[in-house]
Amino acid sequence: MTDTSIAELARRYYRVYQEADREAVEALLAPGFTFTSPWDDHIDRATYFSHCFVHAGEFRFAEEMQVFTQGNDVVVIYSTEGKQGGTFRNAELLRFEGGQIASIEVFFGFIPGARAEKDAAAAG
Repeated sequence: MTDTSIAELARRYYRVYQEADREAVEALLAPGFTFTSPWDDHIDRATYFSHCFVHAGEFRFAEEMQVFTQGNDVVVIYSTEGKQGGTFRNAELLRFEGGQIASIEVFFGFIPGARAEKDAAAAG
């Protein structure tokens, strides 16, 4: 698979997620798909749809995404605007196998209201 085609598949994933098109998202995800974020630890496909996909369509991608490819990996950096207000910015690593997304890892910074482990241990 070429860098261009996996970059386009990644862009398609975000486009159909924004549209809350579950059927199109399901077609892009491999059967053994996993999703990881600071709040989710390698959750499976079914948990992704029940826990994460419920938020699809609640925001739009605010500006052109930055998409970087290397082999079967794509890193995407994007900003969003929520339909009810608010914004956020993320970086995600998508790993492709056989033309489908095998995994997504979401990276974002310190979560407001969260305490660092060191601070929590000192307070505990």
